[in-house]
Amino acid sequence: MPTMADVARSAGVSVATVSHVLNDTRPVLPHTRQAVLDAIDELGYTPNTLARSLVTSRTRSIGLAVSAISNPYFTEILQGVEAAALEHGYSLLIADPHDDPEHERKVVQLLHERRVDGMIVAPSADPRELVSYLRRHDVPAVFLDRVVDSPEGDGPRFDQVCADSAEPTAELVGHLTGLGHRRIGLVAGRPGLSTTRERITGYRHGLAAAGLPYDERLVVHGDSESEGGRRATSALLSLVVPPTALVTANNAMTLGALRALREHGLSVPDDIALCCFDDFAWADLFTPRLTAIAQPSKDIGAQAVRVLLERLAAPDRPARTVRLACAFVHRGSCGCAADPDQPRQTRQTRQTRQTRKGTDS
Repeated sequence: MPTMADVARSAGVSVATVSHVLNDTRPVLPHTRQAVLDAIDELGYTPNTLARSLVTSRTRSIGLAVSAISNPYFTEILQGVEAAALEHGYSLLIADPHDDPEHERKVVQLLHERRVDGMIVAPSADPRELVSYLRRHDVPAVFLDRVVDSPEGDGPRFDQVCADSAEPTAELVGHLTGLGHRRIGLVAGRPGLSTTRERITGYRHGLAAAGLPYDERLVVHGDSESEGGRRATSALLSLVVPPTALVTANNAMTLGALRALREHGLSVPDDIALCCFDDFAWADLFTPRLTAIAQPSKDIGAQAVRVLLERLAAPDRPARTVRLACAFVHRGSCGCAADPDQPRQTRQTRQTRQTRKGTDS
């Protein structure tokens, strides 16, 4: 197995120069760096990761805490994180916090004890212990998918990467009101999550834009889970005047809603229209195919990695929030003539927005 000394001899440089190239511990002239990289490639040299971490105090590893097992949406995000991490030479340590605040703090501590260079976390509905731990130990971290509110005027405390939620939800509601629906139910997510708050806000904006009043009885929380979505949909269908259309706020609750509609003997869209937040791989396999808001899941994961690496390179720069555009995917469950496979970006999310210290840039 070739050694660092072999690389140095082949490149005609010192062992120290090879070390500087590998560890970025000192500037090296471009032609010298290239000679070292060529020698590494020619000899098939594999750096000793443990030894490198002792020199640089970096493990080139990222901790990822998302509920990928219990929430299929995060599976695609995980794929984006993994691809971007590998592209930049980082390994990934994954833990599932199960959307439980106490377990969340424990898995974050576990990742921290594994000496990861930084973390990407999808925070729970009550992230106080998480935030306290990260701040107390000065852990570089990026919040994923869900944002954590900061004191008014203080700007974000941590970097955050997510998709827009409010305006895309308003677009779903606007689409349904445009089809003549006046009672639209919302199967909302788990209380306390920023995505839940934002989608309820979007729902209300969509109603207001159509001149319709907000009726709190038409909003039922499905707790972001399939069974919760089933229960919430059943509750909406049991109203004295049930909704004629539904908006479901994530893919798991969409599956639960479809189950409830079947249990009630209702057909989509003949008996009730359905639009959902979150597109997923089999959404166009249902009959009818599901009209949905598609989040750029893999891009969210990849962007979170890039933002974290920027944080590691510049620890003192202001925190920022990056929001990525969603797409409206028009199919048939809304009850109008479908426009297959023609996604369009939502009206107000055509550009990635970045917030630094509370301002858009």
